[in-house]
Amino acid sequence: MNRSGRTRLPSEREAAGRTLAAASVVPALALSGWLLAGLPLLLLGWFRPLPMALLGGAAALLLCVCGLRRLPWPTAAPHRWATAATFAVALGSGVFNGLLHGEQLIVRRDPSTYAQYAVWLARHGSLPIPVGDFGGPDPALRFDSMGVYMTGDGIVPQFMAGPPMTYAIGHWLGGVPGLLLVPPVLGALAVLTVAGTAARLVGTRWAPLAALVFAISLPILYTSRTTFSEIPSLILLFGGMNLLLDARARLGAALPGAGFPSAVLAGLSFGLALLVRIDGLRDVLPVLAFAGLLIALRRIPRERPYPEGRLGVPLLTGLVVGALWGFIGGYVLARPYLEYLSGSLVPLLAICAVVVVLTAAGTALAPWIAVRARRLPRVRWLPDAAAALVVLVMIGFAVRPWVQTVRRHAVTPEDRLTADFIEKTQIANGLAKDSSRLYYEHSLDWVFWYVGIPAVVLATLAAAVLVRRLMKSGLTKEFGWLLPLAVIGWTAVTTLWRPAITPDHPFASRRLVPVVIPGLVLLAVWGLHWLTERPARTRWSSPARSRVAVAAGALLMVIPPAITSIGTAFTPVNRGEAAAVAGLCRAIPANASVLIVERVTGDRLTQVIRGQCGLPTARVVYPQKSDVPLQADVLRLAEAVRRTGRVPVLLAAEPEQLMAYGPARRVMSLRTRQDERSLVDPPNGTWSLTVNVWMTVPT
Repeated sequence: MNRSGRTRLPSEREAAGRTLAAASVVPALALSGWLLAGLPLLLLGWFRPLPMALLGGAAALLLCVCGLRRLPWPTAAPHRWATAATFAVALGSGVFNGLLHGEQLIVRRDPSTYAQYAVWLARHGSLPIPVGDFGGPDPALRFDSMGVYMTGDGIVPQFMAGPPMTYAIGHWLGGVPGLLLVPPVLGALAVLTVAGTAARLVGTRWAPLAALVFAISLPILYTSRTTFSEIPSLILLFGGMNLLLDARARLGAALPGAGFPSAVLAGLSFGLALLVRIDGLRDVLPVLAFAGLLIALRRIPRERPYPEGRLGVPLLTGLVVGALWGFIGGYVLARPYLEYLSGSLVPLLAICAVVVVLTAAGTALAPWIAVRARRLPRVRWLPDAAAALVVLVMIGFAVRPWVQTVRRHAVTPEDRLTADFIEKTQIANGLAKDSSRLYYEHSLDWVFWYVGIPAVVLATLAAAVLVRRLMKSGLTKEFGWLLPLAVIGWTAVTTLWRPAITPDHPFASRRLVPVVIPGLVLLAVWGLHWLTERPARTRWSSPARSRVAVAAGALLMVIPPAITSIGTAFTPVNRGEAAAVAGLCRAIPANASVLIVERVTGDRLTQVIRGQCGLPTARVVYPQKSDVPLQADVLRLAEAVRRTGRVPVLLAAEPEQLMAYGPARRVMSLRTRQDERSLVDPPNGTWSLTVNVWMTVPT
């Protein structure tokens, strides 16, 4: 308010800053509302356009209103040009990736699994998927395939339900083409979200640089063009950070409500990341500890120098609700998938239990701990040691390839499939065959490829300086950085140590998308800001020199990731799959029950035909060391289908595989490009992909 008591209207520059602040939390708020309403409706079998438009849309709108109500004034007058430039980068990202989006519908890897999951939800709105009528049970029938599991109740898709519930919006609005355009839209919103975090923690004029470096990184381009889970997860995680920073700013501005709604919404956004990716459980562990720290600070009786302590309970409340949604969605809808991941999920749950116990104990004993901590002598070297540890950890990852070779010897069928895949990829890359290699020791090299060595050095410097400031000031200085540093540091270290993914690129680069790349970009921008501001305090400084330093630093951050991305940025992959699948559906009789009698075609197309063509589809079991089933099994199943009044249709990859059953005709002939599979170098091109499908109606 001004001196007359009237509410002061924001200037144009302040309005521009508030526009960026609002735009960088709306994606997380809208997505949270959609998922919050979507899961109960899906569990009830009512995930349909009208109920979701009413309930999901209302929930998204309500959360946006609560999250945007009375945004705090910016602490410094933001630059209008910076806000405009940030929006231009986000818009350019969305348009560029939209024009070059992929069409991964034939099930070969995770994006097509997510796409088919979304297609099923958009068309049917319920789970599990029914097996269809093939004339009764038969031991030669298989209803599972790549990306879906068979359970006692029906067929269950792999993965968590959050991304398919989001991508289904595009299918409702524009069919399969609409679904394929949702990822570029989410990618553009992710650019705004990360830029908003940079604006809050570094300054509005640094937001365009953060947005640009983030947007041109190859993993961001890659996951913004097709149906992955990483971009929605990123929006929720960094949107949660933005909301919590806004809640803290409200406390500082003494606005009504003191930020409690924003803290609840921040926790909800963090928690719902589990409904998008089960790995989100690891990413949000620091949020749980941070909420406990805030509550503990609130309970310390002396002076209470941390007003942020009032945000602890609302943050924890939102986190618990969001995580509960994630656990329910995983247990009810994705239990076979979680069982498959049990080898890594069970240890993660044990770590979570330890964190919960330690957080609860620390919160309960906070007054006792505080009294005794004040009696301890001050360790002056501890802040410097913590900063040095940050640097040493990064040096350790840098030298890791010289001291360790990460291997995994196959003991399960899944391990053997991975080992076989790695061996074939090694042959394609011209490398020595060693199927036990995982290449995880090169994980920091991956970061160097996609972000650049200068950005990694700046980010390491920034993390060291920030950690030192936090410890030296007893958390009173740079407190806003505490949670972002914890999330970025914890996730970066655990991800780089064990990426837990097949190591071919660009596919493996997706592990870096939710936290590592945006986190390092954010830290690097702060590091550049810190370095270029230091000369301003000396008599040798000048505005011109400062601008030159900033421009040089910005170029060092932009050029390396651009060089890596340029090799694939202008080449769309899997184009033509939508038309090929549509042609396949037209070629199959409308009253058919489809039997797939060849291994690769069964892996790739069972759920595609079931979901997109709307036809009962099954695979016929084949003997070991064979890709085709026994002829007697195929004829018996075809006759069982005829008894139901439907037409049996057989599909295979080659006409010779159908010769025993009748004349075959080709119903799919796809020639397209696919992602490269590079193990030791950054990807710089694409590979060819051919998919043929032949059909016959047995006589």
